[in-house]
Amino acid sequence: MFVLFGPFLWLAEIHRSTLQPFPHFFLALSLQHIQPPKLTMLLPRALPRRTGLVRFPGIRQITLRRTMIPAPGPNTGPLMERRADRELPTINNSKGWLKTLPIFVVAVGAAMLGIFNYQKSSSSVVSSTLYALRTSPQAREILGDEIYFAQQIPWISGEMNQLHGRIDISFWVKGTKGQGKMRFKSIRPDRMSFFRTEVWSLETEDGTVVQLLDSDTDPFRQE
Repeated sequence: MFVLFGPFLWLAEIHRSTLQPFPHFFLALSLQHIQPPKLTMLLPRALPRRTGLVRFPGIRQITLRRTMIPAPGPNTGPLMERRADRELPTINNSKGWLKTLPIFVVAVGAAMLGIFNYQKSSSSVVSSTLYALRTSPQAREILGDEIYFAQQIPWISGEMNQLHGRIDISFWVKGTKGQGKMRFKSIRPDRMSFFRTEVWSLETEDGTVVQLLDSDTDPFRQE
């Protein structure tokens, strides 16, 4: 290598010391001895495709191309390695979730109704009315003893809004003699007043409505 480039290095030293124009044909002559494969082997593999390289006349340019590994298929098996040059799998754009959307809406609606009904059945209003039924002579005469909900999972119909002072509920009860549908309605005229019971009745299975409300058996009576 020194034998090849020695004269040119000596001329470059003379040019630097004498400030004479350096003949360009010596540079072109020296570049002809550079082998293209040796030049390209010095390039890193991660170099982009369009990286600017110095172009010399008479030297063939080699374009670096990146190969892609196909995406795994259904029967490919587990991936044992992660590669940066692996293609992304195709995305399934099917709208199959639209078929299950009605089922999801119905399930969420049923869950919400169940939660609200459980909140009503475990409220103090329902507990007070059940206690008043057990202590009412008229209710015990119709229903008998051991008065409780008619169903194992009771359904409380109507509105129960204690915050705004509106209660109007009804549900089925049973005893040792029979069962009936109890209705309870109470309102609060303003925020600073107490609840006032308007309706407290028991409807039997034959359609007879018995009024249970009096001054002594009001579940919301205030002392």
